[in-house]
Amino acid sequence: MLEAKLSRIKLLLTDCDGVLTDGGVYYGEAGEELKKFDIRDGMGVERLRNLAGVQTGIITGELSPSVIKRAEKLKITELHLGVKDKPSVLKEIIARLNLKAEEVAYIGDDVNDLEVMKMVGVSVCPANAISFVKDVAQLVCESNGGSGCFRETAEKIILAHKGGKVSGRPSEVITLNSGVKIGSGEHCYIIAEIGINHNGSLDIAKQLIDEAVTAKASAVKFQKRTPEICVPKDQWEIMRDTPWGRMSYIDYKRKIEFGIVEYATIDQYCKKVGIDWFVSTWDVEAVDFMEQFDTPLYKLASASLTDTQLIKRILLTGKPLMLSTGMSTIREIEDAVNLVWSFDRNYPLFIAHSTSAYPCKPEELNLRMIKTLGEKYPGVPIGYSGHETGLATTVAAVAMGATFVERHFTLDRAMWGSDHAASVEPGGFQRLVRDIRDVEIAAGDGVKKVYDSEIGPMKRLRVNISEEYKTKA
Repeated sequence: MLEAKLSRIKLLLTDCDGVLTDGGVYYGEAGEELKKFDIRDGMGVERLRNLAGVQTGIITGELSPSVIKRAEKLKITELHLGVKDKPSVLKEIIARLNLKAEEVAYIGDDVNDLEVMKMVGVSVCPANAISFVKDVAQLVCESNGGSGCFRETAEKIILAHKGGKVSGRPSEVITLNSGVKIGSGEHCYIIAEIGINHNGSLDIAKQLIDEAVTAKASAVKFQKRTPEICVPKDQWEIMRDTPWGRMSYIDYKRKIEFGIVEYATIDQYCKKVGIDWFVSTWDVEAVDFMEQFDTPLYKLASASLTDTQLIKRILLTGKPLMLSTGMSTIREIEDAVNLVWSFDRNYPLFIAHSTSAYPCKPEELNLRMIKTLGEKYPGVPIGYSGHETGLATTVAAVAMGATFVERHFTLDRAMWGSDHAASVEPGGFQRLVRDIRDVEIAAGDGVKKVYDSEIGPMKRLRVNISEEYKTKA
C-alpha cells in the first residue's frame, strides 16, 4: 500500500529541472542561466523537515549556480551537481546515511531518472513527465514540475507519517517538532510567557526558565524584535528613565533585546532542562533571525494580527503558527485565518482568544469566545492568552475548552518593566499548572459509572441496592 510506503520515508531526493523548476531556461543580461523555482515547493522542503523529520536532497546533472543558491536558501545540504551516474550517487547516499532503499523516495521526470526510480522505496513523477517515467512511477502527481509537484509529494509523505488522510479541514491535534501534541484530547499546553521580563539579563532569563520547569510548564516564550523596525522613528529620541540610567527610547529597546549569543544560550539551556521554547516575532527580520534555531512554533502577537507580510514570512518556515486575537474584530481574525488557509488549507494553526489590556478586568475577559472560535473554526486548536491578575479565570478557560494557555511570567511583579504587573510569579504559576491538571483529571470521560469508592456509602445510605452491587466490598 502506497500510504504505508510513504510513512517509512526518511529522505526525499529529487531531480531539479522539470521537477523543482518548470524545465525552462532563462538568461540574464550577462548570459548566465537562471532558474524559476516555485515558492510552494520551498515550503514543502520546510514542512517535510519540521513536521515529519524528513530531509530533502537534490541529484542533478546540472551545474547551475541558481540550484546552489536555492539549496542554500532551503538548507538542503544533500546537494549533488553535475552527476553523470545517478544510481551510483544514490547508493553512496544510502550507505553514508545508513538508510534502507525503502526509506528513500525519488521524484524524476525524464529518462535519466528511470534507473534511480526503480531502486527506491517510492518513485514519483510530476504530471507532465514523459510516458516512460509515468510507467515506472508509483505516484504520479496532479501538479506539473516546477508548479507544485514537490509540495504535493511532501504533503502526502507528511500525512502518511501522521497516519492521516487528505482532509478539507485542519487536524484537531498538532504535533510539534519536540514531540508534544496540542489539541483536542491532549493535556493543555501551558506557556510561561517570559517575553521581555528578563529585562535584558541572561541570568534572569535562566532563573525564569528554571522556575517554569519547577512549575511543570510546557514551554517558555520570549519576544524577538528588530528595534529599528518596530520602534517608530518619532519615538527614537524620547528620553526615558531606566535601571541603566536615562537614555533614549531606541537605546532602551536595544538594551533589552536579546541577540544571537543570548538566544543560542537559551536554546542550549532549554534543551538541557527539557522544556520547549519559542518566541513571538514582531517583524520579518526577526523571523529570519529565529530560523537559526529549531523552535517548535511561532507566536503572532495580537498587535501583529494585521501584519500580512509578517504572517507570510512565518508561513514560509512551515512551522506551526499561533495567532493571538486581542484588540481584533472578528473580521480581522477572519482575514488572518483566510490568509493562512489561502497559503495552505491544512497549515498547522492555533488560535488564542485574548483581550489586550494589561492587566485585564474580569468583565473584559469574555471567555465564551473560546467556544465561539471553536465553533467557527472546527478542528483548529483554540487556546487562551490571558493578561488578568488572578489565576482562576485561566483555569476556567481550560474548563471551557482551551487546549493551550499562556500567561506572562516574572520573578517579582514589583520589578521594573512594563509587563511585570500583569504577570504571574513562580509560586502562582505552580498553583496554576497544578489547578489546570486537576481540572483535566476531574473532567473525566463523560460516561456515567459507579466508582468503587461509592459502594460503601451506597450500602449505608441507599434503600434499594441493585443485585450487581450487593456482593461488592
